Amino acid sequence: MGLNGLEDRVFDAVLFDMDGTLVDSTAAVYRAWARWAVEHGLSEDQMRGHDGIPAASIVAKFLPEAEREAGVLRINELELNDTEGLLVLPGATEALAAVADAPNAIATSCTMPLAKARIASSGLVAPKVLVTADQVEHGKPAPDPYLLAAERLGVDPTRCLVVEDAPLGLQAAKAAGCATLAVVTTTAREKLQADAVVSDLSEVRFEAGPEGIRVRSA
Repeated sequence: MGLNGLEDRVFDAVLFDMDGTLVDSTAAVYRAWARWAVEHGLSEDQMRGHDGIPAASIVAKFLPEAEREAGVLRINELELNDTEGLLVLPGATEALAAVADAPNAIATSCTMPLAKARIASSGLVAPKVLVTADQVEHGKPAPDPYLLAAERLGVDPTRCLVVEDAPLGLQAAKAAGCATLAVVTTTAREKLQADAVVSDLSEVRFEAGPEGIRVRSA
């Protein structure tokens, strides 16, 4: 399996998405949004295609401005109260361990309370830098989350590798100037526009050294 040249590069940091990349929260997310949709008279079809987008942006698409704050509070409540069945995805634990002593971060479309709840429920050992949707003015697909993660790590975003599972997350990474590695965990391979695409993180290994971080085929 090739990585389309990523293996020839040295990165200053690795920036991970969370849901669908490190943690499988699909069932919990589906349950929460399905209930929210029913409560707001929306169909299942209307709720599709929003992977990787902050909840506030999804709510804004469907509710008038006067109802959006309440709508966001409600989906946050539903998601925080349902973290059952979360699983760490293959290779995620090993990937985080490999770069534990090197610059790395999670940049997620979750809010901070929800991100912490899902990390705790999954048992994932998260990096010290955690960027959430409530910390940036514009969430994915805007570049803000990845730019802020790079800033907090003190690195140039163009020397960062982003690991993502969603097309809009990859769009955010590219807009930030980062290299991209996509995992086929929630989206069909042909829909993932990245520098390299793998089934999941078990297909790669990260090597951190004095010069920086490299990614190799496992």
